[in-house]
Amino acid sequence: MQKIKFTDPQTNDVVEFAVEEETTLNGTRYLLVSEGEESGDCEAYILKEVSTKDEEVLYQMVEDDVEFSAIAKVFSELTDDDTALEY
Repeated sequence: MQKIKFTDPQTNDVVEFAVEEETTLNGTRYLLVSEGEESGDCEAYILKEVSTKDEEVLYQMVEDDVEFSAIAKVFSELTDDDTALEY
């Protein structure tokens, strides 16, 4: 499973996320990520790629409600039947 490091812009804390699924919509790459818990409920987040520089890729959390709902629906169709997404 691919892992990425995400720096929280408010606290500058670095968090490692497991990439659960990815897709591209309207030319923007989106990632469905979690903290990598193998069993039970876990928090998941949707990140979008905002820029690339050399080999560094920058992501930000999707905060717009309309954009979030649209991409969450896509991810709910892409994930397996054992995964229940609430959005």
